[in-house]
Amino acid sequence: MGVFSAATAHCQTMPANQEQTAAAKFEALLFYSVLGVIFLAAIPYGSVEPWWKALFQCVIFALAGASLISREFGLESRELSVDFRRVLIAASALVAFSLIQTVPLFSSTLAGLGEVRKSLSADAFQTSLFALHITALGLLGWLLVVHTNSRLRLRRVVYVIVAIGALSAIFGIWRGAAQREIGFLLPYLRPRLGYAQFINSNHFAYLMEMALGLALGIVVCRGVAAKRSAIYLIAAVPMWVALVLANSRGGIFSLLCQVIFLALLLGIDNHKEDGRRKENSRLTHWGRMIAIRVVLITALLAAAVATVVFVGGDPLAGRLETSSIELDRRSADTRTLRQSIWRTTWEMIKDHPIAGVGFGGYATAIPKYHLASGETTPQEAHNDYLELLASGGLIGLGIGAWLAASFVLGLRSQLQSTRRGAGDRFLRSAKVGALAGILTVGIHSLVDFGLHIPANAFIFTALVSIIFIEPEDP
Repeated sequence: MGVFSAATAHCQTMPANQEQTAAAKFEALLFYSVLGVIFLAAIPYGSVEPWWKALFQCVIFALAGASLISREFGLESRELSVDFRRVLIAASALVAFSLIQTVPLFSSTLAGLGEVRKSLSADAFQTSLFALHITALGLLGWLLVVHTNSRLRLRRVVYVIVAIGALSAIFGIWRGAAQREIGFLLPYLRPRLGYAQFINSNHFAYLMEMALGLALGIVVCRGVAAKRSAIYLIAAVPMWVALVLANSRGGIFSLLCQVIFLALLLGIDNHKEDGRRKENSRLTHWGRMIAIRVVLITALLAAAVATVVFVGGDPLAGRLETSSIELDRRSADTRTLRQSIWRTTWEMIKDHPIAGVGFGGYATAIPKYHLASGETTPQEAHNDYLELLASGGLIGLGIGAWLAASFVLGLRSQLQSTRRGAGDRFLRSAKVGALAGILTVGIHSLVDFGLHIPANAFIFTALVSIIFIEPEDP
């Protein structure tokens, strides 16, 4: 009788165990599918073409839907941290405001057409696409935070980002040395135009800044053992060289800022050997650390400058020389240069100070204000902060500030809550490395628009997600 009862209980528990196993496998499939989206999006020119962008967005929406549905089949739901919820709420406000910009709120009478309904956006269709894009990025971040539930998975997120950077860098160096005609694995690649798989070398620089910052952050904060640090450093070498060879002035400057930021972090996680250490010993310790940081900053800056001089060569020197021309007011009056674009954008901002011309509506609205020859018309402001103000006005700027403040508060909370034990060293170093990449992109965005490229936006979202990932294992 006892044997029969035991066998019956075993049969009753088997379906539950099998259901849990199936749910775990499906959850793992979701996680690796998200990583696959991030990796594959970097291949076709960074997914700059509309149909590639739409494809990856559809995949993200499908994965998010599958993740929600899977809760009905035994997959346990993780609670999001308050810090990450604040960021998602701010991002949702940006989506909501962009949708409001598409609503036809006004009417005007046009000759031959009669009464025409108009919205806040100069291009309501593009603004709606912007709302879809931001929603997809929010869902991508949510998927990463929810399904990166262990340190092993966090390592794999880091591996994917570093691998994308290293492989792109190697491809760029190979292409620069070997390409002689149109088409190099990808049909639209032209000699001496763009870098690696990107049509624009500045967009490639964004990718390098993010991947390089993550890799170097882990090394500087000693997040891995010495042998594994060598792997990260080996991956960093082609990224560093390719960033210089890409001849991106904004990328070079951002790299130098990244070097200084990481050098200042040296020793920041060192433990105090004894809480009762004497004051003079403590002063000696900090004096030694300051000296080491000064030496490291000097050495890294010297290495960066040497790389620029000896690797970048004449093409980079020529690009640096054009900086003064591009900022010359007389040249900017008749050419599509940054100063001209910024001045034109400011005129547009003054005409639409409250709600802007609509996110995604910049290219449609700018011809009215662009006074150059008309041979070329800017499609972007070449300054994401200026474009935020132009597209969303003071309302959009306020939402952007809200989003940034939510991130900063969450970052501070996450870094403070991360324990300083050996088990959390990789977690903390990954967050610091992600921060290095985010800050570098923030600097570069003063003069470029690389986050408009879907692949870069996906990786940037992954870096933000790393800040808020809280693995469950000890």
